[in-house]
Amino acid sequence: MKEKPVNWYVLFTKPRNELKVMERFLSAGIEAYTPFKTEIRQWSDRKKKIKVPLLTSMVLVKVAESALDIVFEIPGVVRFLFEGGKRAEVSHAEVLAMKAHLEVNSISVEKKILKGDTVEVPFINEEATVLSVKGKNCIAQLNKLAAKVSFQLN
Repeated sequence: MKEKPVNWYVLFTKPRNELKVMERFLSAGIEAYTPFKTEIRQWSDRKKKIKVPLLTSMVLVKVAESALDIVFEIPGVVRFLFEGGKRAEVSHAEVLAMKAHLEVNSISVEKKILKGDTVEVPFINEEATVLSVKGKNCIAQLNKLAAKVSFQLN
């Protein structure tokens, strides 16, 4: 009997547990990914670099369909994201594109982008609705995952 291919699934986590859950999956030998950016946050007495997840309360996990129940053994996992009545899947190419996009993090445009416009985010080839544009910085919400992404306009 042929085993089905291993897919990437989207999991919801407890609030502010994305990076911890990802680390727990990795230490258990299960491939996981959470896109994040590093920001410098200012407190009254210091500045600190922190990792900010780009998919709030979400982790992507690569697991075989026959072993889906194993994800609930990891503390912090809440449930799967469902789309159209079945578990939301992300292709391996889309995960690689997200990683590449975070490294490049820019988009070329030929016309002025305004709030409410629909743009195609490079590398992941997903449509997003522009939430704000400040100078060359743009924040948009992916139409499929409802996650926010930020990028620079060229």
